[in-house]
Amino acid sequence: MPVRERYGKWHIRFWVGGRPFCQPTDLAATERNKNAAMRIEAQQRKLVLEGRAHELRLEIIRFNEAADKFLKWAEGEHREHENTPKRLRTSFASLLRFFGSRPVPSIIEGPINDYMAWRRTEHQVKEITVRHDLHALSKFFGYAIGHNWAKRNPVQGVEIPSDADSVRMYILSQAEDVSYFQTACSEFTITEKGTIHKHGPFQDLYDVGRLILLQGNRPEEIYNLLRADVDLEKGKFWVRKGKSRAARRELQLLPESRDILARRLSKPDSPWVFPSPKRAGQPITKLNGSHEKVLQATSLSFVLYDLRHTFATRAAERGMPLPLLAKILGHANMRSIEKYVHPTQPALDAAMLRYGQSPAMFDETGRSEETGTIQ
Repeated sequence: MPVRERYGKWHIRFWVGGRPFCQPTDLAATERNKNAAMRIEAQQRKLVLEGRAHELRLEIIRFNEAADKFLKWAEGEHREHENTPKRLRTSFASLLRFFGSRPVPSIIEGPINDYMAWRRTEHQVKEITVRHDLHALSKFFGYAIGHNWAKRNPVQGVEIPSDADSVRMYILSQAEDVSYFQTACSEFTITEKGTIHKHGPFQDLYDVGRLILLQGNRPEEIYNLLRADVDLEKGKFWVRKGKSRAARRELQLLPESRDILARRLSKPDSPWVFPSPKRAGQPITKLNGSHEKVLQATSLSFVLYDLRHTFATRAAERGMPLPLLAKILGHANMRSIEKYVHPTQPALDAAMLRYGQSPAMFDETGRSEETGTIQ
């Protein structure tokens, strides 16, 4: 509908070439004013169609007010991707501090470069953090253009830091796998400045880590697993909530996974498979402390999420079709698989050897050995 009521005023909204154009009319949203608002919409549409969009009058709004509207919009727009609004709010905490009540049209390349320098010098943040902030600001300007608060996206005119250094993934070898989990389920000591500290066993860490490595789940999917979502008789469990619709899935339990869950479900003291020892009625949210102690004892260095990467790589190396692997990992498409699968050199060598050992399809002349035809 080209004319709609918002905040007691008539607003116009239309699309040209796939781009939305929105503008308030300052007319009270009454039936008497509706025809006048529609005439304004027709005039503005005519300007755009004639290539005179630059003549559209911008609505001057301050950044903090516009950001509040944008973040509320993002909550609804990305309700299927819960982490997206959270990431946007994290970036906007700093963006709001810097840009404050500036008018949105005044935020151009120069101030954005100043913001980047401020983040680097005042907060000593990594380049990937600056990159996240700029992507959030760019998304904001797409929203602002649609509401006639800005004519263009100035973020496109600044140099966004590369994400090349942000990709940190580690694939465990079989020996590292054994070392890590043997340590996690044992009592061990760490010596620091002449003092001996005893640690372990860490049963929660062991069980969570094994399930991630065996089933390919995200850590938070295991943390938030409910007893009601596990069916030991059928050998399955369900991920009911996730970062996207594709994350909600049914997974077949491997034998070791079934044994781990059977042991934990034998203690009916909580609706959660992994109840928090500190917060009654809540699941655990992280295992950083125990994980870091095991790493210190084994001289390894990786994050728990790397167990998911290790699962994906091993599954691909063992011949699991990538479309099936994407579904098991809870991805909506195949693009993300490239970030998760990192074949080792021995796996690449073995693949070439298997290819070289397969029967030849054509002879030296290019003639098919089966049909005799030239290809």
